[in-house]
Amino acid sequence: MPIDQGALELVLVRFGQLVAEQPWIREIDINPLLASPERLIALDARVVLHDVDLTEADLPRLAIRPYPRQYASSWTASDGAEFEVRPIRPEDEPLIVRFHSSLSEGTVRARYLAALGLERTAHERLVRVCFNDYDREIALVAQRMNDDGAPEIVAVARLSKRHTENGGEFAIVVEDCCQRIGLGTELLLRLVRVARDEGFDWIGADLRPDSIGARRAAEKARFTVQETPNAATFRAELRLKP
Repeated sequence: MPIDQGALELVLVRFGQLVAEQPWIREIDINPLLASPERLIALDARVVLHDVDLTEADLPRLAIRPYPRQYASSWTASDGAEFEVRPIRPEDEPLIVRFHSSLSEGTVRARYLAALGLERTAHERLVRVCFNDYDREIALVAQRMNDDGAPEIVAVARLSKRHTENGGEFAIVVEDCCQRIGLGTELLLRLVRVARDEGFDWIGADLRPDSIGARRAAEKARFTVQETPNAATFRAELRLKP
């Protein structure tokens, strides 16, 4: 017998949202759930909560961390341009392809220390870029509406966790047309806030000597910027805990 597949999918999504938003639920059971072409009916349900003596820190963690929507908000540049800054999503891949296609070779070299060629927009690479495990890394994208009224991503800022040292390495790339308006500095400041919220001890990055914009952004964000022993890069680092 056919069923309303869309309604069933919605039930599963909302069930997942309930579990993610209510960490005090230890067990939840809907049995039976009757499905027909017209509707879905839950005839019985049971919910068991964790013991009241548990602290929030002792609650089990989800195997897959939910989308960190708390890091999304708008930002207005000094020239009045408006942007939405939010964590990256898997469905952003087409926008990321367009973003990478628009970058100049100088911007690519400053970010990746090499010319990546067609590899930048390869699906196999962008799957890893857009499908974040938010427990391991959080990438923020800056999005605006173009002249045709369509959304476009113009910057990506990534914070990759180093669990063994309880810190994170950052990287930021801004489309050429949106450089020198403070967007890179704003994204770095947001990554610092993310790192604080995630309990990091430090956040840092190795910068090319000719990455003047990245160095200025780091200095504005109160990073310590020092030349490395081999003089090939500069090390920008901010300690978040004593």
